[in-house]
Amino acid sequence: MRSHGPFAGWSVYVAARACGHLPPHPCTLKVSALLREAVMRAASWPDAPPTAPQARLIGVMLDEIGALPSDMLELPMPRDPRLLRIAQALVDNPANGRGLAAWAAWAAIPPRTMTRRFPLETGFSFTQWRQRLRLMQALEMLAAGRAVTTVALDLGYDNVSAFIAMFRRTFGVTPARYFAPTGS
Repeated sequence: MRSHGPFAGWSVYVAARACGHLPPHPCTLKVSALLREAVMRAASWPDAPPTAPQARLIGVMLDEIGALPSDMLELPMPRDPRLLRIAQALVDNPANGRGLAAWAAWAAIPPRTMTRRFPLETGFSFTQWRQRLRLMQALEMLAAGRAVTTVALDLGYDNVSAFIAMFRRTFGVTPARYFAPTGS
């Protein structure tokens, strides 16, 4: 896992024998208020075997983790050196509007191969991957206090409305609402 800029968070480590109904790979989750409070309670426990009430709360935490949706904050990088070259170039300059065929030519990979391999290696089509990259970088830039208009244009969106619409489709709220203090 890699973070860009300041963040706050916590991790929960679960014994392998208790992971049967949890996601099969590491991921970030949209944490519910119930899970947040349960973890905060557990963090205050002494380092000792859990009591019966603590064991019940641990069971609730595991059930809650298993039921939570992914937070969509992962961006798998391809392994193929040609695809990785493209991905890294986009990470360095997400506003680059070059299309799939142009990227394929740039990386010396046939467009059909790129179209077929990108989802196999990342779980996303090239277009979906680039869109996710831009949105993840938008989160970073917005969290740093940059204006929505600046972020949209710096990431290659044609206009602010298109950026806000994409943000809302992905995260369910506008950038302003996403970054509003809790309780707003």
